[in-house]
Amino acid sequence: MLFLKLAEVFEKLGSTTKRLKMFEILSDFFKKISKNEVDEVIYFCQERLLPPFKGIKIDMADKMVEKAIAKSSGKSVSEIAKIYKKLGDLGLAAENILTKKSRTLIKSKAPSIVEVYNTLMKIAQTSGSGSVERKTTMLAGLLNKVSPKEAKYIIRFVLGRLRLGIGDPTIMDSLSKAISGDRMKLRKDIERVYNLSSDLAIVARTLFEKGSKGLKGIEEVKIGSPIRMALAERLPNAKDIIKKIGKCAVETKYDGLRLQIHKKDNKIEIFSRNRERMTPMFPDIIAGVKKQIKANSVVFEGEAVAFNESTGEFFPFQVTMTRKRKYEIEKKVKEAPLVLFTFDILYKNGKDLTQKPYKERRKILEKTIKKGFTIRKADRIITDKSEDLEKFFEENIERGTEGIIAKRLDAEYQAGARNFNWIKLKRSYRGELTDTIDVVIVGYFKGKGIRTKFGIGALLGCVYNKKQDKFRTIARIGSGLTEKKWQEIRKLLDKIRVNNKPARVDSLIKPDVWINPKYVFTVMADEITKSPMHTAGKTRKEPGYALRFPRIQGWIRDKDAEDSTSVKEVEKIFKMQKHVKTTRFRERGK
Repeated sequence: MLFLKLAEVFEKLGSTTKRLKMFEILSDFFKKISKNEVDEVIYFCQERLLPPFKGIKIDMADKMVEKAIAKSSGKSVSEIAKIYKKLGDLGLAAENILTKKSRTLIKSKAPSIVEVYNTLMKIAQTSGSGSVERKTTMLAGLLNKVSPKEAKYIIRFVLGRLRLGIGDPTIMDSLSKAISGDRMKLRKDIERVYNLSSDLAIVARTLFEKGSKGLKGIEEVKIGSPIRMALAERLPNAKDIIKKIGKCAVETKYDGLRLQIHKKDNKIEIFSRNRERMTPMFPDIIAGVKKQIKANSVVFEGEAVAFNESTGEFFPFQVTMTRKRKYEIEKKVKEAPLVLFTFDILYKNGKDLTQKPYKERRKILEKTIKKGFTIRKADRIITDKSEDLEKFFEENIERGTEGIIAKRLDAEYQAGARNFNWIKLKRSYRGELTDTIDVVIVGYFKGKGIRTKFGIGALLGCVYNKKQDKFRTIARIGSGLTEKKWQEIRKLLDKIRVNNKPARVDSLIKPDVWINPKYVFTVMADEITKSPMHTAGKTRKEPGYALRFPRIQGWIRDKDAEDSTSVKEVEKIFKMQKHVKTTRFRERGK
């Protein structure tokens, strides 16, 4: 199929903000494509060349792309930059320039979806001396083969600014409708397999080649393919946790970087919470795995925390985050060595362990780890008494951890699922009218007063509605960052700014600058209140939820935008607050 057909689909998606309409457009298109191009179509829709854990990026800055457009159009780079500045969208600028400018198109057949994808992949894989010029030349050559409309979407894709307004849930919904009459069942199967493989293109191709039955053949853990991590629900106190799941394991909740380790012989890969490859950043963890893990092949999880061995204290999360870097790695290893507190094992020596109960997985994990500094077992107790759980919780708070996670002893590891198999109790919402919420930034307001010089004074934060694949506003955040960090975050946000409200954002508030949803911050708040101005939880009859006196904690989290706190979680926390208030009122009235 010609790439032009895909560009036309992108055009239709960009012309609507209605999710059902997007769903129909995409599902109709999926019915028309072949199995030989399904991988490329899925990756284009996901706005990437390969899954994050493959580490493939095009890495072309605006200036490089401007040069490519100049080569293709015959205009000067300064002319391109001037039009770009006026329109604010280099893809739109390319379409405008190539429409008006008479070009000599390469006399060959218009490129297919696969041909465009292969060229972009070749650009991404070009490196070394002279790579900038070679990349620019290849992109210019591709632009000479396509129409102005195609050029617009190619440029946006290259810069990571395609912004179709669709996320993985919409793509999975569309796939299930295009392929099966029993859409709901297939949709669940697609998500389950995707959570295990982290590659939606593989899932889609299997469906196209073998149908829904073929999914069973890829429904297993594979070394080198990160598994979407299991998530925890929330409850407000120890009594409610014991009441909910009974006798359980209670583990320390460390405030660090959640990592998934894959080992096959001496080859080790490390993946983040959002399944990005982090291996080069943590040579100390790699060395620890080689020394301490007794298995030929294994997949296990843990929380990496900067740890002061001499004092037995955990460094703050901000210190741990300094280890997430591409440069001066060895220097930081010495300054802030990491300890990986392991808490689950998903695979060992050819056996998928995800369907085994937690208590069995923990035993296997303990037998897999030798004693040492870097790799350690997460502290835990097993109890059916709320008093024991409460005591363990208090001990952990005193040590400077986030709190605890209670786990059902008979629970399987459910990749990507958030349920009551795991329940977290954190210091931030234990009995007080405060909480931490992970919000994704969708816009910012220009500064006033002393912040005028920064050009940024507050952020517009959203939480995620998975069912609707939408980000809904919950807070306007203006505190928690230093002056230096305000300047830094503005530079990062300006790289992903957009002219109009992103299609997946539902907001009644209009910031000075709209941002493509990407960066997630943890926010502390005094409480959750009702607000007619925010859209999180808002219905025709009920106002939305808002954070009262929100302030940022730490820095950008290692989470995807879709991993921000959900609207459902906000609703639950709001009810917990109400319960705490009522309990306190009764206690005072006694």
